[in-house]
Amino acid sequence: MQIVLNGSETELADGITVLGLLESRDISAEAVVVELNREIVPADAFGETTLNDGDHLEVLRFVGGG
Repeated sequence: MQIVLNGSETELADGITVLGLLESRDISAEAVVVELNREIVPADAFGETTLNDGDHLEVLRFVGGG
């Protein structure tokens, strides 16, 4: 299936969850905000939120600094 991830067409395995996507890219689930089709996904729902063909996903990482 294909989704739009942070503005880029991305091919993913069918049935992958938000958490599965983050883990496959070595992204810590504790350090991101995820927006799926313009709705914020609560962090405790990452593991049960399945992505579907044509979804638009934005993954925003927290960056420290000062």
